[in-house]
Amino acid sequence: MPHDCNHCDHEGTLRRGKYRQLLWIAVALNVAMFVIEVGASLTSNSVSLLADSIDFLGDSANYGLSLFVLGMSVTVRAKASLVKALSMLLFGLGVLSAAVWHAATDAHPEASTMGVVGTLALVVNCAVALMLFAHREGDSNMRSVWLCTRNDALGNIAVLLAALGVFGTGAAWPDLAVAGIMAALAVTSAFHVFRQARGEIRANHDVRETAPSE
Repeated sequence: MPHDCNHCDHEGTLRRGKYRQLLWIAVALNVAMFVIEVGASLTSNSVSLLADSIDFLGDSANYGLSLFVLGMSVTVRAKASLVKALSMLLFGLGVLSAAVWHAATDAHPEASTMGVVGTLALVVNCAVALMLFAHREGDSNMRSVWLCTRNDALGNIAVLLAALGVFGTGAAWPDLAVAGIMAALAVTSAFHVFRQARGEIRANHDVRETAPSE
């Protein structure tokens, strides 16, 4: 039996080590894409690209936070997830504000830049999603990482659809509509992560309360 426990501990250590490596790769890719997309969003006047670039920056911070708390207690990881949920909520509200501002100023996005950069972002996010797929059903910390990655890939597809819409209609509303959808996705994901993290904190607190004192 002790041999089995040691074997489980060894496998858990190897799994955490692999997950840590994947998170470092994800951080590097997300920082690079943030730089590319924020520049492209300014030159193309696209609010959906701006939303995606901010999302890349937020994910970089989230992955870094996950690296910091990896291996710590359930409560610490869950509290880190609450920070992530707050950042996702702020991102969603910020994108909604940007969309309203672009609509008020009647800014017109450039479809070609949106299409090229959106395709590159989709390739990067799909690669990260494939890397992290095996870790999608972990605790709230892992869950939040997976949701961020999934949201990114869905957001990239939406940006490409927005580019087609802008190209086909010659209007800005497809770009604004996609930005609104991405913002709503971030807000709903934030509430999912918040609810799971709060549940983990309460469960861990109940366990400590009922544990016999030595």
